[in-house]
Amino acid sequence: MKHSKLAAALATVALFFAGVAVSAEANKMTIHIDQKVTVNGKILDNGKYTAEWSGDGPSVQVTLLHGKDTVATFAAQIKQEPSPNLNDAIGTSDNSDGSKQLNSIYPGGKRVSIQLDNSGAGSGGSSPSR
Repeated sequence: MKHSKLAAALATVALFFAGVAVSAEANKMTIHIDQKVTVNGKILDNGKYTAEWSGDGPSVQVTLLHGKDTVATFAAQIKQEPSPNLNDAIGTSDNSDGSKQLNSIYPGGKRVSIQLDNSGAGSGGSSPSR
């Protein structure tokens, strides 16, 4: 009896940690930036970045990492998309000085996009870079 209770407790703990690991992976993706883009006034160079987001409901907090270094943190909104994104991608718009502003992130295989809260940043239309 003692062993079955211990086994049940261990199984419960293992399932909990497996669920935490899966949910953490669900809110993390790699994005490739092939042009310089601005995020919260900071210019990001070309390269591979990790986007992680946390939060309940449509409002989330996004952290962009380059390797292990945090390069930007910003507020965003999760938006439902009509169909799954084919690939991981980003959306940008043109600033008045010709630079690009990061507006959105599209996790591949998911029916959501992450829309940055760029209050007044960028003046052109959005152009997804998929």
